Amino acid sequence: MKTLNQILWISLPVLLAFTLSVSAETGSEIENYGVESHFLSNGLKILTLEDHSAPVVSFQMWVHTGSRNEYPGITGISHLFEHMMFKGSKKYGPEEHANLVKKHGGVLNAFTTNDVTVYFENIVSDKLELVVSLEAERLANLALIPETLASEREVVKEERRYRTDNDNFGKLFEQLIATAFTAHPYGWPVLGWMSDIDAITLEDCKEYHRLYYAPNNVIIVLTGDFNTEEAVAVIDKYFGAIPAQEKPSEIVTAEPEQGGERIVYVEREARLPVLMAGYHIPPIGHPDIYPLQVLQKIMSDGQSSRLYQKLVYQEQLAIFAGGMVDDCEDPGLFFLWLGVNTGRTMDEAKEMLFAEIDRFTNEPVSERELQKAKNQLEADFIFRLQTNMYKGLQLGDYEVRAGDYRMLFEADQYYRDVTAEDVMRVAGQYLKPSNRTSAILVPIKG
Repeated sequence: MKTLNQILWISLPVLLAFTLSVSAETGSEIENYGVESHFLSNGLKILTLEDHSAPVVSFQMWVHTGSRNEYPGITGISHLFEHMMFKGSKKYGPEEHANLVKKHGGVLNAFTTNDVTVYFENIVSDKLELVVSLEAERLANLALIPETLASEREVVKEERRYRTDNDNFGKLFEQLIATAFTAHPYGWPVLGWMSDIDAITLEDCKEYHRLYYAPNNVIIVLTGDFNTEEAVAVIDKYFGAIPAQEKPSEIVTAEPEQGGERIVYVEREARLPVLMAGYHIPPIGHPDIYPLQVLQKIMSDGQSSRLYQKLVYQEQLAIFAGGMVDDCEDPGLFFLWLGVNTGRTMDEAKEMLFAEIDRFTNEPVSERELQKAKNQLEADFIFRLQTNMYKGLQLGDYEVRAGDYRMLFEADQYYRDVTAEDVMRVAGQYLKPSNRTSAILVPIKG
């Protein structure tokens, strides 16, 4: 989450004017900001949220597959597909989909994570049918041909070189997760291992597309200026005839409890050492995620955080320090990192970083720190809901990864309810040495 300079303590329902509506799934009346759920006969789920404040819409296609759905031999195939989806279909040539959206003033992109692959278009509302037809076309009739695979394979390999192989921080992060996860597929990178990218075949791609890019494994999220009944009819017109497939296999592998600290050293040409630590935490939607996010704000978010103030400003031990909560569909990691300053040692860095962590387990945070973190989280949360695109991304994220979009409307209260004792409890439970994986960048001369 990005840090906000302006901190607001403001009621989410007041700002967003939440309304009471009937859930199409349960028939129960809940506070859900006018979100409606719809299903097509082929299993495609649609979430709609009307907002007529501007004549624009955000159309998002959430494919419930990411690197966690891969296996050795095809790691990186989810991200490869993100690229291949722009390379043409039965009706349109390479990049024609993107060019049509841009021609009508729209923007589009996609991203791949551990858990999902998401495609989106933001465009004027009278072009909604255009983007619906384009997404349905490439979902149903993607051009899976040898030439496309060959070209995009090279593009993805170059992206891997840029983001990981030739990037010290990227390489350190990759080695940390590969060491932290010994069983679960989160242990391999979203970009995939280079040998697997080289090995993926056209038949692998066809089977992957058939199984995961089926309507019953996709959720459409539509936000903005439209009439819900008409929009659902348009989506049915283009997506309704795409046949469902068998449900993909569930991920049953669970990461075993870590029985002691793991340390990995990465020797690279670099000027200064870097220390990165990862701690196993519960999945998105678990009640402990909220105090962990509060903890992360206080500990490592921005220049006013404890780590930055102590390690960078006061002790001048580090040239940078930070962290994040990587809450995933399955248990993820709580990350911390710092770059060691000239003239200081890695031993000093580890001692001081871990001492700061121990403070959270031994003494409660101050009321001022706690309130500031809550304010920041609520402000982050509110401002992400001010545009059609980010409202859609929030709804899709909770629906696909947490299993229920309505959890979005509970998050605000969960943040408010976090106590200093909660923060101290989760620090002691999760940020303990036996649950830690440390990755250390060791500079070597080129």
